[in-house]
Amino acid sequence: MNLFKQSIYSSLFLLLFFYSQNSCAQALIPSETAIDTASAFDFWEGDWKVWWYGKDSVVLEGQNHIEKTLDGKVLQEHFEDPNTGFKGTSISVYNPKKNEWHQAWADNQGGYFNFVGQVADNKRIFHTLPKEVNGKTIVLRMVFYNIQANSFTWDWEQSTDGGETWNLSWRIHYERK
Repeated sequence: MNLFKQSIYSSLFLLLFFYSQNSCAQALIPSETAIDTASAFDFWEGDWKVWWYGKDSVVLEGQNHIEKTLDGKVLQEHFEDPNTGFKGTSISVYNPKKNEWHQAWADNQGGYFNFVGQVADNKRIFHTLPKEVNGKTIVLRMVFYNIQANSFTWDWEQSTDGGETWNLSWRIHYERK
């Protein structure tokens, strides 16, 4: 074989070798969508400044404090909207036997909800179980997304068709204090 062909084959071999090594290395790196369900809501812990748009696009602000309690196994939330006096609290816990999260929410206006948590498409979601009301299947959910180290977005949504389509009711932007 002449030197030119040998050089081409050697270059081709090296190219394929490095490409295959890179592909193997990429296969070993966990995907960004590979989220450990047990720690999926750990990002939420901390003190947060929250803001949202009220009537006439006025920016309203509140705060939310989330702490780990009960040996670090439970997330407890303390939400406050000083504009209206609305306050709420929740406890969220991971159930390893079911590989799912559960949350109970209560507020100072008599609101109480039970949620089941899941991870889907880089979003963390708490949703109610479907409930039949006047011939419609109602599901409510909270969606945490755009999650960064110091910020994320939270949507409160409702569905009247069992979760086929969703309508936004409230969007809150979180910024770490």
